[in-house]
Amino acid sequence: MTIAVTTSACPGCAASGLAQDIAERAIPAKGIILSLPHIHCAGCIRGVEKTLLALPGVVAARVNMTTKRVAVEAEGLEAEDIVATLAAAGFEAHPLDQTLLNAGGKDEVGRALLLKLSVAGFAMMNVMLFSVAVWSGASHATQVMFHWLSAAIAVPALAFSAQVFVSSAIVALRAGRLNMDVPISLAIILAAALSVFETSQGNEQVYFDAALSLTFFLLIGRYLDHRTRFAARSASQELSALEVPRAVRIVDGIRKNVDVSDLRVGDTIVVVAGMRAPIDGTILNGTSEVDRSLITGESRATMMTHNDVIAAGELNLTGPLTVLVTAVGADTTLQRMAAMVATAESGRNRYTALADRAAQIYAPAVHLLAAITFLGWYVVSADAVPALRIAISVLIITCPCALGLAAPAVITAATGRLFRRGLLVKDSTALERLAEIDTVIFDKTGTLTIGQAHLDTSDLDPESLALLAGLCQSSHHPVSRAIAAALPVDIRPLVFDDIKEVAGCGVEGMHKGQIIRLGRGDWVGAKTSPAFRIGVQVPVALQFSETLKDGAAETINQLKAAGFSPQIFSGDTQSAVTRLAAQVGGIPAHGNMSPDDKFSAIAELSDQGKRVLMVGDGLNDTAALTRAYASISPASALDASRAASDIVVLGQSLSEIPEALRISRSARRRIVENFVIAAGYNLIAVPVAILGFASPLAAAIAMSASSITVLANALRVR
Repeated sequence: MTIAVTTSACPGCAASGLAQDIAERAIPAKGIILSLPHIHCAGCIRGVEKTLLALPGVVAARVNMTTKRVAVEAEGLEAEDIVATLAAAGFEAHPLDQTLLNAGGKDEVGRALLLKLSVAGFAMMNVMLFSVAVWSGASHATQVMFHWLSAAIAVPALAFSAQVFVSSAIVALRAGRLNMDVPISLAIILAAALSVFETSQGNEQVYFDAALSLTFFLLIGRYLDHRTRFAARSASQELSALEVPRAVRIVDGIRKNVDVSDLRVGDTIVVVAGMRAPIDGTILNGTSEVDRSLITGESRATMMTHNDVIAAGELNLTGPLTVLVTAVGADTTLQRMAAMVATAESGRNRYTALADRAAQIYAPAVHLLAAITFLGWYVVSADAVPALRIAISVLIITCPCALGLAAPAVITAATGRLFRRGLLVKDSTALERLAEIDTVIFDKTGTLTIGQAHLDTSDLDPESLALLAGLCQSSHHPVSRAIAAALPVDIRPLVFDDIKEVAGCGVEGMHKGQIIRLGRGDWVGAKTSPAFRIGVQVPVALQFSETLKDGAAETINQLKAAGFSPQIFSGDTQSAVTRLAAQVGGIPAHGNMSPDDKFSAIAELSDQGKRVLMVGDGLNDTAALTRAYASISPASALDASRAASDIVVLGQSLSEIPEALRISRSARRRIVENFVIAAGYNLIAVPVAILGFASPLAAAIAMSASSITVLANALRVR
């Protein structure tokens, strides 16, 4: 018969040359870290880093978009100096407020955007009702009354709802640069101001509805974009959270509990069973099994003893260890891993979305076009009012509503479709990057397999199973607990006369004068581990095998048929990885890989021009997930792995991954189509506006029509 055994895995980490090399290039722990609450695009990243690197005394600066922070290595500078420099460049910054940044997932920004969107929409509908009355042939006095009522509704609503764009535009202009919010703000302010002026003069043409419509549609795009970004969390924060805060230090034979921050290289500490190592060190005394799942990705424990090296975060399972401290603080393996992940996160954040790339030349072109239109009509008519009216029409008709909605609308529709299929998209650019993938890398244990070994007990009779259950029930070892939990419910554990756990070996007990043992093969008398033996009987080697996750083989075959190049990267032995690769279709398989091996292998593929999708679940995959062009984790993955991933598979099957790749390519096509729609609209509408044939109201209607067309096209992804 076959019994399912689930072994445990606890966080740990591995030291290697690559991690050390990357850590040396990362910003040190004593650097200045500032929060940048209002950065939102690749242009902001470039602007902040360029500003800081031009400041005398700054050695290095790196922005992490996910955490909205900048880490600065500086000499002779205080945080206040850097904050002032960034403020002069138009970027609000303040020293890191950990309490504020870790405020429990509340989306205050999203709520504020939604409120502004609601106010703009409500005001727009009411003003349009007045406009219908005016268009229906109301008398002059009635028109003037409705215009003032419209002004009373529109001006406060615009002052509240449009401040998202206006404040951003003011910051950009103060810094001497342009962004997409500058033409938006200019169009809204000029349309509202001209409308108030026309109302005060008793004229017929007012454009409050145009200004509100513009604000409403732009806020839709801004809110959709914000929601797709909100789910992102920092994987490097998750890694740092694994640190152990306290340790037991030995001084002159006396044990004392101290803060880990007080430890120094050369100290001696005790790591008791069940505790994670707080530092990197060399074992001076003791023998124990250690869970090193961060190195291999496998939950099978490693026997460690005198002169072996234990790394921060690795879990001591069975016996106390006396350890000589060799690395503390930022030099530990765990912190070097966090630095490596943070570096990779920052590199990924440099991906520029299609909309950002399109917008880089759009803003200056719109301003130039409107300015030329105003000057041209002023020269022709010698009257500033009609020239300004036509220039406003150009600004409104070219306002990037369709451009602003082109990507967020598609991404929102596509992420909704993927969510219904059990895939949670966490990053706003994930689908765009996923559409460019050509190579797919899978971890093995917990990703292609269910992370659950099967134990063959066909050589054990019911009494032997009852003895095995009795031993496992009395042991605290993860494998023992897992076997006990997986045994059939009708197996009653037998009671032992005496039972004890032997550190580093296993568990044994006395039953009817016989010694019953479960543990290491050489201790039990077998060649392989683990093994079980009753008295002087021949020991039984407990055979484990892995089970493929549902849909794993089909997923690999679909990816191969679609032209992708799937591979396996695993910390398990090469023979085990090769066997599994044969089960899923004979794809390339690489075993014995440490976290840094995976990281460097993906970096090498990236340097060769490959766009890599990494699919993994363990903390040993975290750096690789972050370094890859795009990444996916199962919901069963550890927190740091899920945080590092762009997409989380909510179900147990991998079969939705090919569908995610297909939907991402479809979404990218829709985004490009939306850009074409927006461009085509401008090619037709802009000449009409420049020639004076489109009033601001007509321009707003045309702009709204293009936005609705873009939204309708985006919904095709669903």
